[in-house]
Parts: sequence; C-alpha cells; structure tokens
Amino acid sequence: MSPADVIARVDALTGGLPTLVTVSGGNPALQPIGALIAHGRGKGHSFALETQGSVAQPWFADLDWMILSPKPPSSGMETDWATVEACVEAAAGRPSCALKIVIFDDADYSYAQAATMRFPALPVYLQVGNPAPLTTAAGSDEADLDDLLRRFRWLAGKVTSDRWFAATVLPQLHVLTWGNRRGI
Repeated sequence: MSPADVIARVDALTGGLPTLVTVSGGNPALQPIGALIAHGRGKGHSFALETQGSVAQPWFADLDWMILSPKPPSSGMETDWATVEACVEAAAGRPSCALKIVIFDDADYSYAQAATMRFPALPVYLQVGNPAPLTTAAGSDEADLDDLLRRFRWLAGKVTSDRWFAATVLPQLHVLTWGNRRGI
C-alpha cells in the first residue's frame, strides 16, 4: 500500500479523526516509513514505532514515540547494543523513547536489567511472554489465560521482590483481548 492508501485506511477506521498510528510487526524499521509519517502528519495523525532496534533510520526523529524492544535471550537472537544506541541517537531527542522487553524466564529478566543499565534515561516496560499459541479442535487460536496470568504474577512478584520500582510490568493486552489471532 502507498502512504496515501495507508492513511486513507486509517482515516476510514477513525472516521477522519486524528489518531496515534503505531507501526509494528516484523521489523518496521526496514520499511520506508518516512513518507507515511509525512502524509499522516498532514492529516493530523501522530506516530509511534515499535522496533527491535536492529536498524537505525533518519526518520526516527519524525516520530512521536519510539519503543525499542530488543530481543532477549529466549528469542535466540543476539543484540547489537551499538545499533540500539544508534537508534536512540537517530531519534535525536525528538520522540519519546522507551524500552519494552518481553520476559519469558530468569535469563530474559537479567537481560532486561542489563539493558536498563545501558539506557538509564529511558523508561522500561516489561511484558510477560506468551508461549506457543493453542489451536483448538475448532481451529480458533485461544490463548492460555491461566498461564499468562501465572506468568504475569511471577514477573510482577520478581520486580517487586527486587524493588525495581522503575520498571512497569504489563500483560499482553492484545492477547488477553483477542487471543492469538493474527491480523487484527
């Protein structure tokens, strides 16, 4: 879709009212989002990006929000911290920036603590991980809400026990609301 097509779709969904457009999924920093931002600004929209921090782009400075979500050890990926730093620098202090790290286990939790030491000026959000989705016999993608709540309580308890009061613990609201369905 062209930037004009994307914004036309956003306008159709919002009834033409300006909104915060969040770009996420895959690695959106690989896409040429600058033209989308420029077109959307003309319609009064603001923009947020969630990126793993593996590619810095000059248009980061045009965002209103940039959420850096580097992949923790459970992902099997290595983090290039110099590139994450380059993303913060590309933002040039304009958008509000934050770290959001998905936590599945103790190794991810330790990773999140180390990440916040690298970027002490950025707020940190910890989001409980959602393991492999359940597919029911009827073909629906149900989330295991009991497991998610157990994980959420574990993470909140760990943060509280460690007195890590600067961290905000979040559930995966999209999973609680829509389950594991894609394309919502």
